[in-house]
Amino acid sequence: MTLSGLLIALCYWAVSGLRRILPGFIFLLGFLFHANVGADAFGVAPDGVKGQAAELSAQETGDLTLRDAVNLALLRNPELASFAKEMRALEGATLQAGLLKNPELSVNVENPGNIQKLSGDINSQASVSQEVVQQLTTIRIGQLIELGGKRAARVGAARLNEELAARDYESRRVEIIARVANVFTEVLAGQERLKLAEETKQLAQNVVDTVVLRVQAGKVPPIEETRAKVGLSTARIEFEQAQRDLISARKRLALLWDSAVPQFAKALGTLETSIAPPDFQTLQNRVLENPMALRAMKNIEHRKALLEVEQTRRIPNLTLNAGAVHHAQLGGTTAVASVMIPLPLFDRNQGNLKEAYQRVDKAVDEQVATDIRLRTELAQSYETMSAVWNEINILRDEILPGARSAFNVMRRGYELGKFGLLELLDAQRVLFQNQLLYVRALANYQRLINDIERLIAAPIDSIKPKHEINGRLP
Repeated sequence: MTLSGLLIALCYWAVSGLRRILPGFIFLLGFLFHANVGADAFGVAPDGVKGQAAELSAQETGDLTLRDAVNLALLRNPELASFAKEMRALEGATLQAGLLKNPELSVNVENPGNIQKLSGDINSQASVSQEVVQQLTTIRIGQLIELGGKRAARVGAARLNEELAARDYESRRVEIIARVANVFTEVLAGQERLKLAEETKQLAQNVVDTVVLRVQAGKVPPIEETRAKVGLSTARIEFEQAQRDLISARKRLALLWDSAVPQFAKALGTLETSIAPPDFQTLQNRVLENPMALRAMKNIEHRKALLEVEQTRRIPNLTLNAGAVHHAQLGGTTAVASVMIPLPLFDRNQGNLKEAYQRVDKAVDEQVATDIRLRTELAQSYETMSAVWNEINILRDEILPGARSAFNVMRRGYELGKFGLLELLDAQRVLFQNQLLYVRALANYQRLINDIERLIAAPIDSIKPKHEINGRLP
């Protein structure tokens, strides 16, 4: 027989055997398979990301608000985009974890080519010898059946891993918002320092003009004009330094949304705030809602799910095989079936179970450490915030009014010849330094607000101030 005839005969018997065994396997697979996969399993944006691009809209040109800066960073920050892609990737991992194992088809041919029919007495020695070496064609189909709930455990662990990725995304999102708010505060403080330096330079110029008039009138020696011009030069240097600091802060802000050159005109906002330090106990309770704290608790659930996966692996899987054997010379076909199951004599997944138990304990310790770290950061920020708040009140209510009044009196007195130039320059220096301290205190307080909002993952004005809560107590 030619090779083509052999292949045709092989295909015929393969189809004949499969026709008998496939209906039973199809019924078995239909009974076992219970997976619900939606048509939109691929290409779906993760929760929290879906529709975000449509909701967020911001313009980089023109005047920039804090909301615009945050929206630009959330839309264009590559670090946050990588977390969103990781969430989509884990959706595929969850899908893969719920799939059944593929059936296996095997075809085995023994003594190929010996397909001549027996003739004569089939019990003769020649016929028996010819029957022993006859061609046998075996077609088998096998299916691995996972026992012990392995697939359900894998899917549960994969879904918890998706939730962990969502917590990581939210944590990074909160961090980026806080980072943008801090740099935006630096831009606002830079604008205020530039404005203050310009006013100080103008005041120094006015002092120089006044001194020049008095020198020309012969009321003071020329050395005072030199001193006044030195003060003016110092004010110009401080003005240029303020300009450079503002340019640097603007570039750092634009880089947060991957823009090399700032396109906005100025940052809109004020450093002045009326938000007093809230109640510390309320903040401590809210810090447990931080995405990092929630992520640590979710990590414990994930580790317990992985432990369950390892526990299910102690139960061996079952492999079912069914098929048909065709005897070429006898012309008959017989059915064959087998069941295979490993004997858990040596490997009962002991090592992986021990590892999984230790991973659960480690996740518990990490959750405790995360809570302690968050509470420690909150306590430090709160104490600093209270101190800066007191500093702002003292500067605004006591020091700055006194410094302005002293400078005005000194300038008027110098024009009338009652005070010397050194007293006037000293009053000018004290006024500028305290104004600069006030701007720095406002910027520090705003940064502390941003840090506390990062820790509680919520606006700080949603927390009642401390004096309001204490006022309600009996």
